[in-house]
Amino acid sequence: MIDIGLTHIALPISNVERSIEFYSTYAGMQVVHHRIDAETGVAVVWLTDSTRPFVIVLIQTDSVAPVLSPFAHLGVGCSSRKHMDNLCNKARSEGVLIKEPKDSGYPVGYWAFLRDPDGHTLELSYGQEIGLTVEKTML
Repeated sequence: MIDIGLTHIALPISNVERSIEFYSTYAGMQVVHHRIDAETGVAVVWLTDSTRPFVIVLIQTDSVAPVLSPFAHLGVGCSSRKHMDNLCNKARSEGVLIKEPKDSGYPVGYWAFLRDPDGHTLELSYGQEIGLTVEKTML
C-alpha cells in the first residue's frame, strides 16, 4: 500500500525536544519516527495524534522564520470545551496563548491560538465539525 492524499506538513524548528513536548502537551501527539538524516546530519521527527494517517514533520535547523504565523496555523480539535479551557489555562500560564478563546458560533466554533516554541501558530478548537462536514460530502 502507498500513501496518497495529504499526508504531512513539514515545519522548521530549532529544538526537537522542546517542540515534541509542546505538540505532545497541546495537540496530544506522539513521536512515530525519529532520525538523524544521513545526508544533512539534521534531526527529523514525525508526530501524529493517531486519529488519521497524517503527521507533522519537524526538521531541526539553525535558523527558523515562522512559517505558520500569525494567522496561518495548524488546527487541532479538542474533545470538549472544558479540555480546551484547561489547555488554554496552561498555555496562558506558560506564556504561549496568543489569542484568548472565542466562541464564533457555527461553523467556526470555540477556538484559541497558541504559539509553539518557534513561533508557529497552533489553533485549538471545539465544535468546528470539520470531520463531519467532510464525511457528509463523501456520501
